Formats: sequence, structure tokens, C-alpha cells
Amino acid sequence: MPKGSIIGLDTETHLRAVRELRASYARWLGGRMVHFVQTLQGVAAFGLITLGVLATHRGRASQVIRPLVWQQVLRCGVSLLPMVLFLSMTLGLVVIGNSLAYTNRVGASQWIPKVMGTVVVREIGPMLAALIVLSRAGTAIVIELGTARASGEVEALEVLGIDPIHYLVLPRLIGVALGVICLTVYGIVAALCSGYLWAFLQAIPILPGEYFSQLTASLHPLDFVILGMKSAGLGVLIALVTCYHGLARPLQVDEIARATIRAVTQGVILCVATDALFLVVYLLL
Repeated sequence: MPKGSIIGLDTETHLRAVRELRASYARWLGGRMVHFVQTLQGVAAFGLITLGVLATHRGRASQVIRPLVWQQVLRCGVSLLPMVLFLSMTLGLVVIGNSLAYTNRVGASQWIPKVMGTVVVREIGPMLAALIVLSRAGTAIVIELGTARASGEVEALEVLGIDPIHYLVLPRLIGVALGVICLTVYGIVAALCSGYLWAFLQAIPILPGEYFSQLTASLHPLDFVILGMKSAGLGVLIALVTCYHGLARPLQVDEIARATIRAVTQGVILCVATDALFLVVYLLL
């Protein structure tokens, strides 16, 4: 065979391999997107069912449900408070402290409260609390519910006439939402205080009273309303995603780990998308 023919054959083989590789990537990406959209539909349907149970079972078996709610608040709020305070103070020292230092160097100290309100109150506080709850308490929820599903406990509750959504999901939904709200408040306070501490160590001429008064003046009452809605929304979203993946289908025990990974991954994506949606709301106001 002539040498030119061999080179042409190699080039054609290489191009065919490249086309097949691109097609395989496209099929993989398309499958992932279809699966993600189907999961969103499932989570939305699961949320509507949970909302219906919340409306129809309101006040029912409160002596049983209330302790379960407080148990979830302790797990998603109190037990995670040291980690949130540590990370918030660290971010306050790194992000806020540097922002204070640079704005002071360029003579833009009047923008310091606005930067604090935008960076900490609107963005860092809610997202930090939500991601910590998702990574710590969310994984535990998927494992617990997945194990209950695989071992037949969910079916046993249905045989006993107990609604699994009412007994297993609602306490986690309320507890996670309350936990994210409380952690957001504590995280914001810790970040603002540590940020001022770093500014004080850098000898930035601003008094504590002036710092917090300017910060308060830069915030609008609507900011606090949106902050509460954002924190509660992220908490509800985390609870729905994790509970859905724990109860979505009859799981085998060896499938629980994969379900946990899917729940955390999709939870992070949905939290970021929700944060972007609220960012658009902030820009429109």
C-alpha cells in the first residue's frame, strides 16, 4: 500500500474516533440532563404531596411530631453552630477584613457598610449555612430514610395506618428550615464582628458604634424579609431533595451511598440556582 494511503487511513480513523468520542460525550451529557430534569419533576411532585399532607394533617399527633421537630432543630441547628461560627469568623477575617483594608486604602470607606450588607447579609450567610446543613445533616437524612426504605420500615408504617410523609418528612422539613434560618443569623453576626475585629487590628479609623450604625443604615427592611425567605427556602429545598432521594424508590442497602451522593450534588446545584434567583430579585428591587 502506498505511504500516502496509509496516512490518509490513519487520519480517517482518527477523525472517526473523535466523532465517536464526541457523540458519546453528547449522549452522556444528554442523559445526565434528562435525569436531572426528571429528578426536578420528582422533587416538585414530592413537595406538592408534602404540602398537601402539611395542610391536611395540621395539628394531628402534635405530641408525637413536636419532639421530632425539635430533634431535627438540634441536629440541623445547635449541633452545627460551632462549625458555622468558626467558618463565619474565618470568612469575616479573610473576606471582610481585606475588603475593609482595600476600601480604606483607596479612600472609599463610605462604601464599607454597603459591601458588608451585600457580601455577608445577602450572600455569604445564607449560602454558608445551607451548604453546611446539606453536607452534614442532609447526608444523615438520606442515609436514615434510605435505610428505613430498604429495611421495610416505611411499608410497616403504612400498614399501621401512619402516613410516612407526616411522620418522617414533615419533622425534617420544619427542622431543617428552622436550622438554616438560625444558623444564617448567627453566621452573619459572627462574620460581621470578626470583620470589624480584623479592621481594628489593621488600625482602620472606624469606631464600633459608627461601623454598626452605618451597616444598619445601609440595610433596608426588605433585605431582612428576603433574607428570611431565602434562608427558609434553602432549608425547605434541602429537606425536600434529601427526603426525596431517601424515599424515592425501594432502595437496596448498597444503593444508599449513591443516593446520598446524588442528593448532595443536586442539592448544591439547586441551592446555587436558588441563590442566583434571589440575586436577580435583589437587582430588580
